[in-house]
Amino acid sequence: MVQVPARLQTETLLLELPKAMKLYITQEQFTTLVTVNRDLRMERTAQGELIVNPPTGWETGRRNRSLTGQVDRWYEENQDLGEAFDSSTGFILPNGATRSPDASWVSRERWEALTPEEKGTFANICPDFVVELRSSSDTLKSVQNKMKEYIKNGAKLGWLLDPQHRRVEIYQPGLTVEVLENPAELSGGEVLPGFVLNLRRVWG
Repeated sequence: MVQVPARLQTETLLLELPKAMKLYITQEQFTTLVTVNRDLRMERTAQGELIVNPPTGWETGRRNRSLTGQVDRWYEENQDLGEAFDSSTGFILPNGATRSPDASWVSRERWEALTPEEKGTFANICPDFVVELRSSSDTLKSVQNKMKEYIKNGAKLGWLLDPQHRRVEIYQPGLTVEVLENPAELSGGEVLPGFVLNLRRVWG
């Protein structure tokens, strides 16, 4: 057995930060951090604040599986229209934030217009369509702020799904947020032609 000299041994320590304290990092540091911590889901605000999202519970995981599964089935039949992505995909928005919607889609025209450099590790683009599924650890205001950010940065359609109240908020540029109470389904309209999300499967 190889003995490691005491001076070379390291110890892992857990650092807890007070809620009032924030960590700020550059985009380059964020990319490096995500690369070596692939099991963590992290985001970066436009101001550079690092956000580490905790693992989801089984209920949120099940709902997200239904959500992405339904989007994927539509995507498989409409691949010529664009590219679909799951919750592990990060995008660098025009305002500098790096966000990871629970489900998203980019039109083929906008995706193909990106250079290889712009696609990079995180594509430099705001998806045309985004979905955020609120978990029990998310405050409603924080998710609403993310939805507003997506719209301001170029998203054409955004859905905030709140399973705790079976409520949906629909975000579109230039329009007042539409709130639906316990809807059975949602239509992708002109942004995702022919796509209908069955919410009964998502709510569970």
